[in-house]
Amino acid sequence: MPITADCHLHSSFSGDSDTPMEEMILQGIRLGLTHMCFTEHNDFDYPATQEDFAGMFELNPDAYLYDFIKLKEKYAGQIHLCFGLELGLQPHLAKRNASFAKGHTYDFIIASSHICNGKDPYYPSFYEGRKQDEAYLEYFESILDNLKSYSNFDVYGHLDYVVRYGPKKDDGYCYEAYRDILERIIERLISMGKGLEINTAGLAKGLRTPNPCPDILKRYRELGGEIITAGSDAHSPGQIAHAFGRAADILKDCGFRYYATFEKRSPSFHKL
Repeated sequence: MPITADCHLHSSFSGDSDTPMEEMILQGIRLGLTHMCFTEHNDFDYPATQEDFAGMFELNPDAYLYDFIKLKEKYAGQIHLCFGLELGLQPHLAKRNASFAKGHTYDFIIASSHICNGKDPYYPSFYEGRKQDEAYLEYFESILDNLKSYSNFDVYGHLDYVVRYGPKKDDGYCYEAYRDILERIIERLISMGKGLEINTAGLAKGLRTPNPCPDILKRYRELGGEIITAGSDAHSPGQIAHAFGRAADILKDCGFRYYATFEKRSPSFHKL
C-alpha cells in the first residue's frame, strides 16, 4: 500500500461515531498502517434538527486526550498515533475556534466546512427551491469567507464535501463550472501555507472521485501547493484506508510525489 498513513479518523469521541478508539487502532495495525491520526469533530453552533442533537458535535478534549495517551503508550512500537482535530469553520466562530484550538497541543488540525450559512449540506433542505449548481456555489463562497476569517489549521478537509449530498451528487459537477471561486480558494490556501487532503469517503459514498475532485488537486499542485494528506474519514473500522491505492494513483497523476503526515503541527513528507 503506497499510502500507509490515515490522517482523518473518528471514534466515539465524535458525535457521529460509536466505535471505540482502540477498535480503530487495532484495524489500522491489521491493515499495515504506520500512522493513524484521530481527528475528532468539533463543530460549534451545529444547527441541530432535534433537541437531542444539540451539542452533539462539541468535543470533550480532556476525555479524548486521556484515552488517546493511554492507547498511544499501549501500542507504541506497533503504530504511530497522532492527536488531531477536525474543526468546523463558520466565520462568526473565528475567535471561539481559535480559543478551542489553543486549549490543547494538537498534532494536526483539519479545517472543514460542514455548515454553510447555518445549514448542513448533508440535509436535502440545503438544496430545496434552487438548482444544484447554485447550492454548490454558495458552499464554495462560504469556504472563501472562512479562509478570510480563520487560519489556525494545517489542511482544508474534503474541500468539495457538498457534492457528496447534492440531489445529483457529482453528476454535472466539474472544476471548470466553478473555476473562478475555486481558483481564489486554492490561491488563498497556498498564500497561507496550507494544505489539502485527499478524502476517500466520497468514493465510499458512490462518487466517481474522492473529495476534492482530481482537477482541484491538480490545480493546487500547478500553483505551487505541496502539502497533501490522505484520509479515509472513517467512522468505523471497515472504512479505514478505503481506496488508498486509488488515492495514490490520483495524486501521482496530479503531479504529487509525496504525501504528508503531521506531528506537533509540523509536516513530514513520505514518498508515494
